[in-house]
Amino acid sequence: MKKETKERIRQSILANERRKYPNMALHLFPPPKVQENSANALTRTIIEFLKAEGWQAERINTTGRYVQGKTITNVLGGKQQLPGKWIKGSGTKGSADISATINGRSVKIEVKYGRDKQSDNQKQYQADVERAGGVYIIARDLDGFLEDYDKLLEL
Repeated sequence: MKKETKERIRQSILANERRKYPNMALHLFPPPKVQENSANALTRTIIEFLKAEGWQAERINTTGRYVQGKTITNVLGGKQQLPGKWIKGSGTKGSADISATINGRSVKIEVKYGRDKQSDNQKQYQADVERAGGVYIIARDLDGFLEDYDKLLEL
């Protein structure tokens, strides 16, 4: 990540914190974590930046949920945990990791870290979003994300 990218994101987040807490001394604000060392860190940083810029942004979870197995008592009185299972989520297959509204436009952001690639479902979702007039961004790092973000603001 470029030094300028990190500083731009950091300053945006700090400025937003100052707007929320105008009477708090500047040195009391914790330094924002601007990281891209994992998919989760990249996702969190992008969402925090977009919110600091005044836009709506949220993480989308389509993995479903885990239901814990029952606990049974065996014949000797000992407790035993039966295995649980995953229940399919109700979200759209291939949904992007982040859903945002920027300048009144629907923006979907798919976070890909390392060698991660789009699945066929994600490619279809991207085509559906773009056909409907939305914007679809693949964010592999913060430098690339900011380039796409700046282009979006020019539209």
